Amino acid sequence: MKYCARCILPDTRPGIFLDEEGVCSGCRGHDDKERHIDWTARARAFDTVVAEAKARSSGYDCIVPVSGGKDSWYQVITCQEHGLKVLGVTWRTPGRTEIGQRNVERMVEQLGIDHIDFTINPDVERRFMIAAYERKGATAIPMHMALFAIPTRLAVQMRVPLVVWGENPQLEFGGDEADRLATELDLDWIAKHGVTNQTSREDWIGAEGLSDTDLAAYRLPPAEDFQAFAPKSIFLGSFFKWNSFDNARISGEHGFESGAGHLKTGVWSFADIDCHFIALHHFLKWYKFGILRSFDNLSVQIRYGLTSRDEAIETLREGGFQIPSDDIARFCAFVGKPESWFWEIAESFRDQTIWRRDGETWKIPGFLIDDWEWTTR
Repeated sequence: MKYCARCILPDTRPGIFLDEEGVCSGCRGHDDKERHIDWTARARAFDTVVAEAKARSSGYDCIVPVSGGKDSWYQVITCQEHGLKVLGVTWRTPGRTEIGQRNVERMVEQLGIDHIDFTINPDVERRFMIAAYERKGATAIPMHMALFAIPTRLAVQMRVPLVVWGENPQLEFGGDEADRLATELDLDWIAKHGVTNQTSREDWIGAEGLSDTDLAAYRLPPAEDFQAFAPKSIFLGSFFKWNSFDNARISGEHGFESGAGHLKTGVWSFADIDCHFIALHHFLKWYKFGILRSFDNLSVQIRYGLTSRDEAIETLREGGFQIPSDDIARFCAFVGKPESWFWEIAESFRDQTIWRRDGETWKIPGFLIDDWEWTTR
């Protein structure tokens, strides 16, 4: 594993590439934000997007996919400040937390939006999650498939001209230059970057007995329907400089409840707090890529100038290996499997090109921290 010379991300993280100077594409994306993007011009371009949406609108001007988290609060607030009539659309996670429920309710009441809380048959989600975990080692494939499909399909069906997503993950966390500078999200982007392990809904028909109709909620609109109405689908973070700490502050000023005391993974108490299962999505990166959620959080802080690389490494050392034990137990209870099943599947996806066995302990040669406390996990 090779690590970025600026932040602490390794080249094993998907989307991360180190250039000839040893700097990762995530840090180069930050350079783009700071040096190469004219944010005043981008803000004017957003005004044009707003005007076009309102000209095409027959009711709602835009759909904002919302979870109740800090970023979706910020998205709604920004859209409202620009005069857009917002319809909030949520895929309701079967692992919604109490603070997540409160934040969804507060968003509807305090920001004053219409809202669809879309629930998928829990038995379908249960079987889909089992299949996704056993086949791909990824519990979150159903989540991401639903997150992208439901708002996009509703925009076409309800003829809502604009869908406003949050950050461009390729700009924030790493990707090639063309993807970093993209402003729109379309069906091709979803297929390439939708965190579905390059699978589509059709690939899961038959898994765990799932039928075509069972998986209806995960269906993207047919390309011909999408093109016939052609809702515009944009990253808000491509028009306004994205900053997770600013988003949390602005959202808090409007009623968002932070997750102080609810830290599930990583080092940010205001993130990943709305779902009990999201920590598993991040935790499994340890086996596949040799990283924890803290690597992402701390690397962003380095880019913001909130901490140094040395300080981030020390924070990582002090935090150590985070096992979301309570959430693993909740997930296994939901899918009706013993916890031993979870660990057996996780172990089967350990990438042995980066991991080496030392007795009963697994270690990563050349790991960022020399005196890391390794475990049998």
